[in-house]
Amino acid sequence: MKWKEQLLGLHAYQPGRTIDEVKREFNLEKIVKLASNENPFGSSPHVTEELKKVDGSFALYPDGYATNLRHALAEFLQVSPSELVLGNGSDDLILMISRALLAPGRNTVMASHTFGQYKHNAIVDGAEVREVPLTEKGEHNLPAMLEVMDENTSVVWVCSPNNPTGTYNSESSLVEFLKQVPEDVLVVLDEAYYEYVVAEDYYDALELVKQFHNLIVLRTFSKIYGLAAFRVGYGVASESLIQTLEPIREPFNVNTLGQIATQAAISDQDFVTSCSIKNREGLTQLYSFCEEHGLTYFPSQTNFILIDFKVDGNEVFQYLMKHGYIVRSGVPLGFPTSVRITIGSKEENEGLLNVLTKFLQEKAAAI
Repeated sequence: MKWKEQLLGLHAYQPGRTIDEVKREFNLEKIVKLASNENPFGSSPHVTEELKKVDGSFALYPDGYATNLRHALAEFLQVSPSELVLGNGSDDLILMISRALLAPGRNTVMASHTFGQYKHNAIVDGAEVREVPLTEKGEHNLPAMLEVMDENTSVVWVCSPNNPTGTYNSESSLVEFLKQVPEDVLVVLDEAYYEYVVAEDYYDALELVKQFHNLIVLRTFSKIYGLAAFRVGYGVASESLIQTLEPIREPFNVNTLGQIATQAAISDQDFVTSCSIKNREGLTQLYSFCEEHGLTYFPSQTNFILIDFKVDGNEVFQYLMKHGYIVRSGVPLGFPTSVRITIGSKEENEGLLNVLTKFLQEKAAAI
């Protein structure tokens, strides 16, 4: 086979451990999964009610333009339907952008520790990847990212709030950055965790899209909306940018049930607000634990927290898994002594912290 040379040695995306396989491996009856930043409170009851009405006509292709969802989403966001692009999750949109703009001889700029699919797709498309270290606060170093751009830069990725640190860039820093990015360079602002943000100096990305026509904002229904199984994401940008990107989109890329579920979810913003409040309460639980035990962490604007345990992150990951809690080791995320933990319900958080307390006690006793 005449594979692309850059594919040799490249690994597929590694999802977190599943509940069933962990149950089997450790002979456990109950598992709490806090690894993939899913919503522990599920999804809106509106979704369940709408799905009950589905008539079972599964032999038909989905609406390729996602007309009803597109118009409902446009009305909710107060944008034009032509300023939206829909995808099979925001991962699909990331792939589309990479395919449209990246190739050998071009480069792309991103943070060194951020969502891994930016780099993965760039490698597949043969582009040069330029990674810039995060600041000490775990934020994107936007001035440094500007410095590594050149005439061959096609795309710059800004994940805010950032995965895996949970940090964000302020409105003033982002606007100053956008003013200096060349107009022929696409800025991708990934806001997968947008609905969890409470920072007062966070920006209105949709207003920025009106000002900067080389900006696209990505969001998803997989996080606070609790619809990860349906795989629906969307991008917002100028109509001309969307029209250029649309030919890359695969036919029927948003499935029928996903279109129905997400349209129903949009109609229940009380559910979204409730989840945001509960998430902030859960973060407070974990902050208190960290401060009590002298553990460092990045203050988070998301539904997860990255905690530094000063030991091999895989060791913490394995210990928790044996006790029925699946989290994400920081080792593959670029933080080898840390663990990323999704915020669960109050009870799930309490159970997790009890196990972590035992882990710390055992480590202290072994010294």
